[in-house]
Amino acid sequence: MLFKTTDAHEKFRAKVRNFAEAEFGPDTFSRDQEGVFPAEAVKKMAVLGLTGIPYPPEAGGAGLDTLSYAIAVEELSRVDGSAGDIIAAHTSLGTYPVAVFGTEEQKQKYLPALTKGEKLGAFALTETGAGSDVNELETTAAAEEDHYILNGSKIYVTNAPYADIYTVFAVTSEEEGEKKISAFIVEKGMEGFEIGETYNKMGIRSSSAAELLFNDVKVPKENLLGEEGAGAEIADETLNANRIAVGAQALGIAQGAFDKTKDYALERKQAGMPIAFSQINQIKFADMAIALKNARLQVYSAAELKDSGEDYAAEAAMAKACASGAAIEVCDHALEITGAAGYMKGMDVERAYRDARITTIYEGASELQKLAVAEGILGKPPVPEEELPEEPQEAAEEAETAVEETPADTFKGKRKKIIFAEGTAQERVDQAAAALTADGFKFNITADPWSKISDAGRVAAVGKGIGKKENMNLIVDLALQTGAAVGATRPVAETLKYVDMDRFIGISGQRFSGELYFACGISGSGQHLKGISDDAVIVAVNNDINAPIFKNADYGIVGDIEEILPLLIKALETGEAKITAQQLAEQRAKAAAAENPAEDQDAESAETAEEPVVMASYVCDGCGYEYDPQTGDPECGIPAGTAFEKLPEEWICPLCGEGRDAFVEVEQVR
Repeated sequence: MLFKTTDAHEKFRAKVRNFAEAEFGPDTFSRDQEGVFPAEAVKKMAVLGLTGIPYPPEAGGAGLDTLSYAIAVEELSRVDGSAGDIIAAHTSLGTYPVAVFGTEEQKQKYLPALTKGEKLGAFALTETGAGSDVNELETTAAAEEDHYILNGSKIYVTNAPYADIYTVFAVTSEEEGEKKISAFIVEKGMEGFEIGETYNKMGIRSSSAAELLFNDVKVPKENLLGEEGAGAEIADETLNANRIAVGAQALGIAQGAFDKTKDYALERKQAGMPIAFSQINQIKFADMAIALKNARLQVYSAAELKDSGEDYAAEAAMAKACASGAAIEVCDHALEITGAAGYMKGMDVERAYRDARITTIYEGASELQKLAVAEGILGKPPVPEEELPEEPQEAAEEAETAVEETPADTFKGKRKKIIFAEGTAQERVDQAAAALTADGFKFNITADPWSKISDAGRVAAVGKGIGKKENMNLIVDLALQTGAAVGATRPVAETLKYVDMDRFIGISGQRFSGELYFACGISGSGQHLKGISDDAVIVAVNNDINAPIFKNADYGIVGDIEEILPLLIKALETGEAKITAQQLAEQRAKAAAAENPAEDQDAESAETAEEPVVMASYVCDGCGYEYDPQTGDPECGIPAGTAFEKLPEEWICPLCGEGRDAFVEVEQVR
């Protein structure tokens, strides 16, 4: 069969290419540099009919086939990978679930606005602990009367800050360890629904992605997509459809890099000849052309299979894996050919190189696509006999025994979740201060509030809830009072610029492994909390009782920061002279020695001792923590009597996380 697109397809391609070059081409560099969403250009895409390409005219769409849609994504991505990402996330992810799984009422209410581009769509599935495995989702939707109560958060949601309608997946029930996932239509503006952190990405930077936060959001039951518990199937089918679009995006990015490199190589001369004609570059161009041809055939074939009503899931996986791999190969060759010039900011090849990388990751990494293809060929792998599940009754009895034998407080990272929300602000603060004192925390120590986060034993961190910049003085005062370093969430450091980026704590920022963490005006982003040790005690201050941070804190004080922090600072004032962390360690050592006086030691040693015994302890240069071989470090499994030299290589300071090489030997008379 001679595969060839129709004249109508090629006329449509020319139309989209001209639009992309005119509307996205001129400002692509500046948008990429600043991470600016092309709002005006997206509106013009809607006017041109590009926001509803594969949907019928009666639903407000253009009534074209999936191949036309793939061509549009390809041509937009050829000029700007972000443009292809925006339209794909809207069309394949935001609109598709409504168009395919929505009721007639839902379609009438939402579909025309989406297909006409009057409203932008988004798809919210991924969470901090859940990507490909939906059984790990933690966002919940509890049924109540005529609505569901939605709680949780989502990450990496494309179009999130600018979207109006979101398809959101949540757990509605759980039976025998298996979670039932359901899909919901959520509208921007619903009470308790907020946009969280907007991400600063390596590539496709003008396609905006952000976190979504749900705090007791009331979602009408008529917004349930499909049946309750059908969310996993809806997600799978939607992602299958979008893999064709991601393949087209990768194809377009690769084609754009190829075209720019070809122009450059035909103009750039070495030894009196265009560099395109050196044999090594000729081979590279041939390899790029082969990769592009293969990818295009895969993407277009998957699109045609979908339109024909055939099972296209395996072909969509092949198309995405093939095209994303081709994008990496082509962009790599393009960078080699253009050399230092192509590596510079502002060059299309440099941007394409960064944009291409994400196509091998989202909508399922290439390795997962290949596993899906293999499953289509070989079927599911058999379960080895030794791994077959036990008899239900025996398994239940074993599980019950295991629970009985494991103390609840041995689970690392288990939070107390004690929230002080009743009474006056002063009463709430006093209760929190008393709880911290009862836990053994001392507040008569001092530390440099601008010391390194990684060296700090305590941190006073701030989120967007801090409000105006002047309120940063409250955080500094809290740090000075508690012997802490000042920390921040990414938006405070990167967007508000209240502090330097080395203050940012999170999964991609600084890590904190100390003992006490004050989270002030922080929503509770999973990205932020991943930067905090599970062993740290978290004290949260937030005026929203439904803030996710309270579900991840040991102690929470509900109230306005401007009111609560001055009261907390005063409540933690001991009236004692401030001492350093090292001085505190020395005091602890003396107290330990007082609890074990000489007369309690071995009688024979006491009788024969004529001189004071000089023994060594080891003090952390980062925070002042003292390791005493006599007492060991029982909390970390180090028994008393363990010499410092015998400590495991992986042992670190339990307060600040420094390694063994940060400890200084100190001789003490005992």
